[in-house]
Amino acid sequence: MVPLPFGSYTKIQHMNSDLYKVLGVGKNATAAELKSAYRKLAVQYHPDKNKSKEAEEKFKEINQAYEILGNEQKRKQYDQFGSSAFENGGRGSGAGGPFGGFGGQQGPFTYSYTTNNNAQDFGGFSDPFDIFEQFFGGGGGTPFGRRKPSYSLRIDFMEAIKGTTKSVSLDGARRDIKVPAGVNDGSRIQFSDFDIVISVSSNNKFHREGYDIVSDLKLTMVEAVVGGVKEVETVAGKVKLKIPQGTQPGTLIRIKGKGVKHVNSAQHGDHYIKVEIDIPTTLSSKQKELLDEFDRESKKKHWF
Repeated sequence: MVPLPFGSYTKIQHMNSDLYKVLGVGKNATAAELKSAYRKLAVQYHPDKNKSKEAEEKFKEINQAYEILGNEQKRKQYDQFGSSAFENGGRGSGAGGPFGGFGGQQGPFTYSYTTNNNAQDFGGFSDPFDIFEQFFGGGGGTPFGRRKPSYSLRIDFMEAIKGTTKSVSLDGARRDIKVPAGVNDGSRIQFSDFDIVISVSSNNKFHREGYDIVSDLKLTMVEAVVGGVKEVETVAGKVKLKIPQGTQPGTLIRIKGKGVKHVNSAQHGDHYIKVEIDIPTTLSSKQKELLDEFDRESKKKHWF
C-alpha cells in the first residue's frame, strides 16, 4: 500500500470549506487536539480501509486541512486571510504552493534524525513513523517520486517491546540501527536514504493488541472459587495479581500500565489476564465426597 502523497496538493481544493470544521475542532483547538482529530479521521476515511465513493475525496480534504492547520505559520495565515492565502499566487503560496517558504516540509508527519555514536536516532522533530504505515503497513516514496530502498529487519518480541540496537550491513557498509521501544510488526523506520521495515517474531506467552498485552492464566477450580493472590508475568516484570472470589472462566483482569510503551510518549498500554479454569477430569472418592457435600450445602442455602 502506498500512502497518498501529502505534497501533491498545491492549493486548497475545497474553497468553501472551513478547515476547522473539516477536522471537527474549534478555532481555539490546541496542536495536540488538531493532531488527534486528524489521526482519527485519517483512519476512518483512508481509502485502504474505507471503500465508499466519498472516502477518497474526504481523505484528501482532511489532509489538506491538517497541512494548513498543523503548521503554526500556515495556520496564522489561514486565520488572517482565509483559504485565499493558499490559492496559486496567494499570499501564503510561495514558490511551491502551501509547502513553499516553510522549510520544505512535505506533510505533517515528516521528521529528521541525528546520529549518536553511529546509531541512527530520532531528533524529536515529529512522529518517527508515518501515520499510515503505523496503522496499515506498506511502503512509500520520497516527496518527488524517487523511491528509497527498503530493508527488512527481524527482531524478537521482547526487543520490540523494550527497544534494541541492531548492527546491519547495507550495501556493504555496517550501520547501527536504533529501534525504539514499542514498535510493532510492519512498523517502518524512515531515514533520509533508506527505510527499515520491522518484522517481529511471535511470543508463546504474550499476545499483543496494539499497545496492550494479553496473556492466559490457568486457575484450579478451588482458586477460582475461593480467590487469592497469584504471581503473574508481564512484559514489565512479575506482579502479584489479586484473584477475586468466584472468578468465572473467560474473565479479563486488567493490570493498568503494564503493557507496551507508546513509541512517541512515555505512556504505556495495559496488560490483560484472561482466566482459564482447569476442571479436573478424574476425582478420588474423597474429592467426590467433598464435592457432593458442597453441592448439598449449596442447595440448602438456596432452598428459599
